[in-house]
Amino acid sequence: MKKIFFLVLFFSLLISCNENTKPIVSFYYWKTIFKLSEKEKEILQENNVRKIYIRYFDIDLHPKDTNPIPLTPIRFQETMSDFEVVPVVFIKNKVLLRQNIDIEELAQKTIGLVNEINFENKMDCKEIQIDCDWTLSSKDNYLKFIEKFKKLSGKKISATIRLHQVKYFKKTKIPNVDSGVLMYYNMGTIAADSSNSVYDKKVAERYLKSLKKYPLHLDFALPIYSWGVHVRNQKVIGLRSKLNVSELKDDKNFEQISSFFFRVKHANYKNGTFYEENDVLKIEAVSSDDLIEMAEDLNDNSPQKPNEIIFYDLDQFNIKNYEKNIFKQVISCF
Repeated sequence: MKKIFFLVLFFSLLISCNENTKPIVSFYYWKTIFKLSEKEKEILQENNVRKIYIRYFDIDLHPKDTNPIPLTPIRFQETMSDFEVVPVVFIKNKVLLRQNIDIEELAQKTIGLVNEINFENKMDCKEIQIDCDWTLSSKDNYLKFIEKFKKLSGKKISATIRLHQVKYFKKTKIPNVDSGVLMYYNMGTIAADSSNSVYDKKVAERYLKSLKKYPLHLDFALPIYSWGVHVRNQKVIGLRSKLNVSELKDDKNFEQISSFFFRVKHANYKNGTFYEENDVLKIEAVSSDDLIEMAEDLNDNSPQKPNEIIFYDLDQFNIKNYEKNIFKQVISCF
């Protein structure tokens, strides 16, 4: 009887420990040169971050011969010995839509460049992530690419997953990867109105219930960036990165006309972009309360706990908009 009692107690404790295990904090790094600022290092240390997802390069089509080419491969200016690095390769959907594309060659060249970057920087990796917002039209080529890439790399392969690919997975299919990362942002339409394209709870609610039926294990990527929607004559003419409310409040060329809208008072250049008088900038951002709400909604609708919460993206411009403990607050929701 004692043996049975201790066995039951042991398994109860084991289950309890598993239930109380929180996901780890990770980050995406999306610049073309890897060099951490002191603020970025501080955040990594405070949150015990050991894993960074680093954009290695994009794959696009050459403008002349439309052959796939890598764009702006990452350059490392400091060593990565303290972290597990996960190379991320972003493949534009139009690459996989190209007629008669050689999928095997694409996979070989992609893993070749990843290995070359690792070799040059005396690094190795256990996992590689493929980032692609594939569609029904590119589905077959995408799934073939994943198969070839997984076989050639011999690594753990993860893939980014969008909300529509979760809800309609019977049509879009599920890639043969070890795990997925749900990109829980960029869920609305970029528009001149008051909507927020980065996070819209009403849009998210159309997809959340589908998570329970999705068969692939998912970790979650949450946004900590902000940008400006540049509007001229009531039409969106572009997105402007690294802009937030506080920065525009301090700029005398801009006048705040509502919570997130600013009017250009005087024609000017800012961060390399020209703004005409009376242009409008709408700042789209995600607050700390939004992040907590997103985490709670994901936790309520997920069939199993995520292993990681990955924040996009590691940049001191983004980090300064949040209190220091926000990342711990988010993972405490799971």
